Amino acid sequence: MTYSHFAVRTTITLALAVIGGAAHATNGINLIGFGAESSLMAGADVAVARDTSALNTNPAGLTQIKSPLLDMFGSVLRTTDLVHKDTLNEEHASNRYTFLGGGGYARPLENSSCTAGIGFFAQGGAGGVFDKIRTPFGNRDDLSSLFGIAKIIPGIGCEVNEKLSVGASLNFVYASIEQDFFANTSVGANFAGYKLEDAAALRTGFKLGMQYRVTPTLTLAATYTEKTELPMTGGNLVADFTGIGLGKVKYSDASVKGFALPREVAVGLAFKPADAWLLSFKLNWLNWDDAINDVKLRATNPNNAAAPAVYGSPNAADWKDQWVIATGVAYNWDDKTTIYAGHNYGKNPIPRQNSSPLLAGILEHHLTFGAARKIDQNWLMTGGVEWMLPVREKYNSALLGESEIRNEAVVLHFMLSRRW
Repeated sequence: MTYSHFAVRTTITLALAVIGGAAHATNGINLIGFGAESSLMAGADVAVARDTSALNTNPAGLTQIKSPLLDMFGSVLRTTDLVHKDTLNEEHASNRYTFLGGGGYARPLENSSCTAGIGFFAQGGAGGVFDKIRTPFGNRDDLSSLFGIAKIIPGIGCEVNEKLSVGASLNFVYASIEQDFFANTSVGANFAGYKLEDAAALRTGFKLGMQYRVTPTLTLAATYTEKTELPMTGGNLVADFTGIGLGKVKYSDASVKGFALPREVAVGLAFKPADAWLLSFKLNWLNWDDAINDVKLRATNPNNAAAPAVYGSPNAADWKDQWVIATGVAYNWDDKTTIYAGHNYGKNPIPRQNSSPLLAGILEHHLTFGAARKIDQNWLMTGGVEWMLPVREKYNSALLGESEIRNEAVVLHFMLSRRW
């Protein structure tokens, strides 16, 4: 790893630790929006993109930033019904709160028609922590997985002419995962639970975007995001082989492979039917079918020569492509206050037979509402709420039998912006 990669990885690792490690999956493992305005318009952002969140939504929108701009944003997610149910259990996850955060800075470049910026974003993830649930082996043990993804994104947007803007951003993507799968349970040669820590990936990707102002009241937009593989390596795993007399065995080289951020294509439009109103729409295709198929846990280099040389196995995922439809509205209540609302829908991409309480990315409908208020000519404060509507999925688990996962959550979004 080069020094520059080490620096990027260290920066994102520290930031990811601050924001709580894992976000609950929404559009698959992606959040529906980034920054307060994008989120409160339910992700209908590609044709709007006018703050530093444009780095992660549509970098062409950076050209709408005409003076230096700093955005600082955060979110608090509260699960209201993240429940795993089987014939032995009906347990709510103990990780009821998740804290997300980020920020961005952008400024026009002198003597050019371009605006450049850099930002940090929590991209998404998934995870549930179920403490001391009943196992099929007659004891109680922990079942958990925390999977988080974050990005550092430098980018630039340029005006080609008075109607057309184009942009590009480079994504430094960091992902990490921790799992506890009945780590204190061992049943002879039939089952050995495990605990995985410190597996992580650092990869790069890119996004391209354009905005075309057909008229002063109508803007068309499109973006393309390349697939980013996320092979999480360098972890350590402790397996419980007490049942065959070996005790706890530590594997010093553990990895989880098979996750990726998908290739995406998004198109959108923004329309102003009147001076005070802005309507925005986005249609987004996420190529999950090519991104998440077989997820492989593999651990080698045990500290006991009598233990199996390789621990782990593939798990079928076979995610399906997803179409996301987002609709947002902004209304200028007066010259200082803007009201936002939106709806985001994306069909659950996980096949029912591959559902799991550890990756509950089954949420489909999101409703948003909020407002922005100018404090003075330099400062803007934005806040609101996102409701992830309740959903449930029944499936059959090879280990837990007939099971059900339920998910519902509320998110509070906040952003403070400073212009110069």
